[in-house]
Amino acid sequence: MAYDAATGNVVLFGGGNNRRVLGDTWTGDGSTWTKQAPATHPPARYGAAMAYDAATGTVVLFGGQNSHGRLSDTWTWDGSTWTKQNPAAHPPARYGASMAYDAATGTVVLFGGLRFRSPLGDTWTWNGSTWTKQAPAASPPARYGASMAYDAATGNILLFGGAGYRIYGDTWTWDGSTWTPRPSAQGSHPSRRYFAAMAYDAATGNVVLFGGINGPAEYFGDTWTWG
Repeated sequence: MAYDAATGNVVLFGGGNNRRVLGDTWTGDGSTWTKQAPATHPPARYGAAMAYDAATGTVVLFGGQNSHGRLSDTWTWDGSTWTKQNPAAHPPARYGASMAYDAATGTVVLFGGLRFRSPLGDTWTWNGSTWTKQAPAASPPARYGASMAYDAATGNILLFGGAGYRIYGDTWTWDGSTWTPRPSAQGSHPSRRYFAAMAYDAATGNVVLFGGINGPAEYFGDTWTWG
């Protein structure tokens, strides 16, 4: 799901419903949901990464998983239909990657995900036509399900948590060229978790994080702000 600033709607695609994988597109206008019937659309999937690309005015979707396995395709939503992109380069197939638009550089940033049973720790940027693999001097350990959002107050992308060879509770920022760890005192940051929701709140100038999971029996319902 991502907010489409060009149309003023929230766009939702796909997901999983028990044993069924979905490929439907819905838009929310703040009061109701409307099921769309685009001429073309991505195959059904769950765990895809999605973000609004302000430079092109489209929503970008990458990867995910369905009954055929991990996916590596790129699609864009223009407010009425989906278009499959054919970039010269793209990230390897993955599920549970983190993605956000970096307004400071005008690119969409993708980090990590799960490829087969191995977590990934690579960073890629989308410029509207192709993906470019970055080579930052420092990077978070490989993981999937990390929370990521652009912090307009600082001009950096904020990343928290995720799961890899362990469950993480660390904080990192991306400045357009490298990742920087942001240590904080014990008790002054969320506990370790993955698949938490995160978004920037322009009214307060804070990034807000909610919920997440820490293993099959521990679900969180707490709210944290960064800023």
